[in-house]
Amino acid sequence: MTQSGQAGLKVLIADDTNTDRLILESIVKKEGHRVVSARDGEEAVAAFQRERPDVVLLDALMPKLDGFGAARQIKALAGEALVPIIFLTSLTDTESLVECLDAGGDDFLSKPYNRFILQAKIKAFNRMREMHATMLAQRDQIARHNDHLMQEQAVAKQVFDNIAHTGCLDASNVKHYLSPLAVFNGDVLVAAIRPAGSMIVLLGDFTGHGLPAAIGAMPLASTFYGMAQKGFTLTDILREINQKLKAILPVGVFCCATIVDINFRKQRLKVWNGGLPDCFLLRCDSGEVEAIRSTHLPLGVLANKDFKDDCKHFELNPGDRLYMWSDGIHEARNSAGEMFGEDRLKATFADNRDPEQLFEQILGRVQGFIGDGERDDDLSLIEVKVELPQGFESRERDACAGEGQGLVEWSLDFEVKQASFRFFDPLPVLLNILVEVPGLRQHSGTLYTILSELYSNALEHGVLGLDSKLKSTPQGFSEYYQLRAKCLEQSGRGFVRFHFSHATADDGGSLTIRVTDSGPGFDHAAKIGGDQPLKGYSGRGIPLIRTLCRSLQYLGNGNQVEVVFCWDNDSWGAPP
Repeated sequence: MTQSGQAGLKVLIADDTNTDRLILESIVKKEGHRVVSARDGEEAVAAFQRERPDVVLLDALMPKLDGFGAARQIKALAGEALVPIIFLTSLTDTESLVECLDAGGDDFLSKPYNRFILQAKIKAFNRMREMHATMLAQRDQIARHNDHLMQEQAVAKQVFDNIAHTGCLDASNVKHYLSPLAVFNGDVLVAAIRPAGSMIVLLGDFTGHGLPAAIGAMPLASTFYGMAQKGFTLTDILREINQKLKAILPVGVFCCATIVDINFRKQRLKVWNGGLPDCFLLRCDSGEVEAIRSTHLPLGVLANKDFKDDCKHFELNPGDRLYMWSDGIHEARNSAGEMFGEDRLKATFADNRDPEQLFEQILGRVQGFIGDGERDDDLSLIEVKVELPQGFESRERDACAGEGQGLVEWSLDFEVKQASFRFFDPLPVLLNILVEVPGLRQHSGTLYTILSELYSNALEHGVLGLDSKLKSTPQGFSEYYQLRAKCLEQSGRGFVRFHFSHATADDGGSLTIRVTDSGPGFDHAAKIGGDQPLKGYSGRGIPLIRTLCRSLQYLGNGNQVEVVFCWDNDSWGAPP
């Protein structure tokens, strides 16, 4: 142990003068250090290889191999380890002292030796050696952690790419560019061909960059592709993604997004923009540019009940082009810190003379503007040309034949018996089934109204035989429901049966609902005249259903009613 209580060092002393070497050995040993001796440069190098000392005291002028040559070899043998070399010299000229340092020496000690200065130098260099060793250990630990992290990210990236794949972005009418700042991208771009034949594209920009931003992209992409392949509409997909992101993302993390549905056959465009910069629709005939502004909050901000899914609709012409981008395009900065901005983007459109080259011109101007400047955001850009992509028919067939397509035509029978009337409401169960049908989710409110009115009429007027005339006054309204509760408590036989028949079309579908009750029925031929509302049997419910459905008719003795509800996946105009 040294006098300070620390473990002693191993010190190599190389000096061809026996007296000087013995003096140094005595000073070093008194400090509690172990000594390794050498009489010339060659012995010093051999001793270093054999003993690996912590500190080297090296005479500058020695036979066979001088101290300068020995120092260079010792430094080479030490590698990354810090082995302090203190030159022992009687030289005092500046050139010789500089040569000591150039040869790899860290300091020098002039003859005759001062014991206290030597002890101080050994202690100082030992502290440096320990700090250097700590730094190397920490560097190696960081390197191991980084290797482990990169390995984990590589696996995660493979999973991420499998989930957030490019879909149909390789179509002949699509150009796109994604430039991530890290292994993972805060921007997400997904596209798919729906079974109805339209192309649906979503560009999203999550807050932040890298892995934290990409975490939300995986549920977004899996939901998008799963629902698009099943035929769900744009609004269905939007609401489901918003609900999932709202549930899983922490406060302050959300996804600015633009989602479009392009029907190439009908030449129609439906757009929802929540928080991303304006999209540009370039008209091929006039060269005019229509900006499609954001009118909604980003995905993952609002609860589903507050979420707005209304879209903007546009008629298209062959050759029109739609451009979408993340804010990384607008906010791209040059070396002076100036942003590219919307004005330069508009100028690029104005300067363009060949729409076929516009995508490359936008990208080229942005990248040229950035130059050698450091990017601080992801760059994402997509162009979709209004024309049927090559192989569109085969993509359509693949979309329709996908595993998630589900039933195209189906029917369902459901019966509620007398014993369940008091305690069971069948509407949530039925509605839960119906909203899983592609295209019907966005009409859940309308379907609930239809089912509610049909079930209430069948139960109250058909099975229980109640007269809606009682509800014409406030007192009668109260008596009506008191009588209803009393009738439900009475035992007896009765039922309400639902029959659902579903069929799809190229751009929508139809749902036929037939409700049969166990009541005696009524003379529907006499009480219903053409399109006149039913009087005295169902009050205002049937006229309401007439406005929501394409057709309504009573069958048999009046205890069956059948309605046909139709919808258009593009949702142009009011329901039929």
